[in-house]
Amino acid sequence: MSLKQRPILATLVLAAAQWGTVAAVQATDIASPSTASQSPLGELKQVKAGVLSVGYAELGPAKGPVVILLHGWPYDIHSYDVVAPALAAKGYRVLVPFARGYGATRFLSDATPRNAEPAALGKDVIDFMDALKIDRAVIGGFDWGARSADIVAALWPERVKALVSVSGYLIGSQEAGKQPLPPKAELQWWYQFYFATERGEQGYAKYTHDFARLIWQLASPQWKFDDATFDRSAVALDNPDQVALAIHNYRWRLGLAAGEAKYAGLESRLAKFPTISVPTITMEGDANGAPHPNADAYRKFFTGKYEYRLITGGIGHNLPQEAPQAFTQAVIDADHL
Repeated sequence: MSLKQRPILATLVLAAAQWGTVAAVQATDIASPSTASQSPLGELKQVKAGVLSVGYAELGPAKGPVVILLHGWPYDIHSYDVVAPALAAKGYRVLVPFARGYGATRFLSDATPRNAEPAALGKDVIDFMDALKIDRAVIGGFDWGARSADIVAALWPERVKALVSVSGYLIGSQEAGKQPLPPKAELQWWYQFYFATERGEQGYAKYTHDFARLIWQLASPQWKFDDATFDRSAVALDNPDQVALAIHNYRWRLGLAAGEAKYAGLESRLAKFPTISVPTITMEGDANGAPHPNADAYRKFFTGKYEYRLITGGIGHNLPQEAPQAFTQAVIDADHL
């Protein structure tokens, strides 16, 4: 069954900043493109930003309030195929960049280390904003993208008008990554341990698309995406740096790979788990099959205006693509918190 055909009636459970009030709202899905040749994101643009040439989509009025949407692994900008046009229709200038190692984004120099530590990914967002002369933006993301959004909001709060973060507070550290988890929790991270081996690196290089499809299925067990939906995103994983960066990211988390010295100061600050003071809405799908923290556990890290939304109806890890109307509304609401 295609995403276009899949009916979703997602119930949003809204918990206010002090968990004092709860309300239920019904949200219906919006039809998504069903063929790989269609893309509502339009023709991509390219900009030099920091160490990268960033490929990105831009929709909406040039002088509208800015929203930046960040994707995760192993996904890409097409997770926002419905969200981005919907926000543009509301008057927002919407920017959806490929992260380093995805799609049209390339390193400017072959000599630059293929480094995917969290601080580097977060700084990429700031470099992207600087290149486009954007002072402040509403930033939203899921998976790796949510972590980068959290990092920007924590370390550069003056650049973030509001935050929408799927799975909440995802800032971590190498030291925290060294701590063992209960067996069932460790099992969810099987691919991280696989990537720690030479076999894992070779396997991901050989079966990149098959690997990504499996992660999609495990992370969103009730999402019946079609081949066209997957293929439209899987092309982004053909980036020549994808394997090196994915492997580095997960090895870095376990302390098996070093970062770059220029990011050490940022990582030191992140290792202290800084709070986030900007207006924030965190979200979770009720059928998220990927590892993710409990909402109660991360509430203390958000010190400003805050709401938590649980999206029901079989919504998995790729929340913006599985429940686009709910994510779109969260961005609009966060902007007005």
